[in-house]
Formats: sequence, structure tokens, C-alpha cells
Amino acid sequence: MRVGLHALGIGDGARPEVIRAVATAAEAHGFARLWCGEHVVLVDSPASRYPYAADGRIAVPADADWLDPLLALTFAAAVTRRIELATGVLLLPEHNPVLLAKQAATLDVLSGGRFSLGIGVGWSAEEFAALGVPFVGRGRRTDEYLAAMRALWADDPASFTGEFTHFDAIRVNPKPLRGSRLPVVVGGNSDVALRRAATLADGWYGFNVRADDVPARIAVLADECARHDRAVDELTIAVALSDGTPDDLAALSAAGVTELVVVDTPPPAPDAADTWVAQLARTWIRAEE
Repeated sequence: MRVGLHALGIGDGARPEVIRAVATAAEAHGFARLWCGEHVVLVDSPASRYPYAADGRIAVPADADWLDPLLALTFAAAVTRRIELATGVLLLPEHNPVLLAKQAATLDVLSGGRFSLGIGVGWSAEEFAALGVPFVGRGRRTDEYLAAMRALWADDPASFTGEFTHFDAIRVNPKPLRGSRLPVVVGGNSDVALRRAATLADGWYGFNVRADDVPARIAVLADECARHDRAVDELTIAVALSDGTPDDLAALSAAGVTELVVVDTPPPAPDAADTWVAQLARTWIRAEE
């Protein structure tokens, strides 16, 4: 089981000198992948419920710096050589799929084929309203946008007709380095998210999941895979725990987890990043070994 790090793009983790220090230290200390999430908009008093906390509130202050994840990961790619990169997650229905197909492929090329596109449907109605995107139907929009992007990555020229997007005989380049199937990971803990991962994606990312709940979530994923003639071991399974300790690693691996994602906040001083990352590595990576 690999260990990834979700620590960049927000607050102190949005500062370029911190990104550089954390990314290079994470690569040096054996982390497999850097994850970076997305919100274009936060509001001071949201009516929408955040689904990854018991109190329904996101812990990030509304006035915190929050970088665009594709740009933050491009910066991280430029200062590293081996560590993989993933959006965890990008809110796909908020984006134009033609533009995003080009942006994702560009990051994959610039990183030397290290990028995976983690996607989610979003939860904040206020964010969708600010962007002028209907909140209702975002799941269907997500599925269609992914199909349209895969057409653009696979075909040249590419055509697509759907409920939300249409293009005819267009060329969008570059293509992803690894061919038409840039790895796509679906984030979300609901049965619907697991079904989407099983039917459309190359992996699942469970976020802020209780360690004891992980086997049950993977069982649902396996059932959905079987229902659609897939083997669950065809998918990568990454989880970020809400309450885990290194003592949980063996059970998580036995349940089928392929990557544990450590979520933490980096220190504000870049000079402290190596010590901080080294301690995380001793806690999680050495425990896994």
C-alpha cells in the first residue's frame, strides 16, 4: 500500500515557497503522490451541508487562500521528478470540458505522465450559483463531461453530442502521454460516488472516512464493479482517514486499499517542511513498511 500526501494549495500550503519545500521533501521521503483539492468559491455562511464532517461545515475558513489545483500541481511538477500528482478532487461539472481536457493533458505532458484527474460532483449550491452552473443535474453533467473529455483525448479530430455539450470535428492537443485514458479517480463516499467509480473511472478516493467504515465502502464498490462486469482490483483505492492511526494500515491493506492519503497542514516556514514531512514519513510510510 502506497502513501500519498494531501497538504498543498490551501492557506500556508498555497505559498510557492511552501509548495516547493513540501513537494521536494515528499518526493525525497518516499510519498507516492501529492493530492490537491478544489473550491473556486467559499461563502461565509453556507446553507449547503459539507458531507465530509459530522457538523456539516468545512474546516477551511472562507477567506483562506485556495489555489487552482491544476496550477498548483503544475508548479509542484516543475520542482519534482518522480512523485505522482492528483487533483483530490476537482469539481468537474463546474468546468468547461473542452478547456479542462486540454488543461489536464497539458499537466500530464509537463509532468512527464505523472498526473491523475480526481473528480467530484460538488456539494455547494452557493458555489454553483456563483459560477452560473445549475446545481441540479450535476451528476449527469459530470458523467457527460468525462465522456466528452475522453473523446477529446482519444480522437483527433473529435466529435461529441450530449445533453450539456456538443462539438464536431475539433482538434484539442496535446494528448495525455499515456494515451487516451488519462487516469480518472472519482471522489466521494456515497453509494452514488462508488457506482460512478465502478462504472466510469480508474479509481476511487474516499475522503475523511472512518477507518472502521472503509471495508464496508469497499464492499459496496466491489458489488458495483461485479454488477458492471469489472473486477474491483482493476481500480486504485485511495482513502484519507478521519480517525486512523498506523495500527490501521494492515487492515486497510487487507480490505483492498492501495493508497493511504495523509491529510495535514504544512508549517508556515518552508525551512521546517523537510522535518515535518520526515516525521509524517516515519509515522505512516515506515509503519507500512
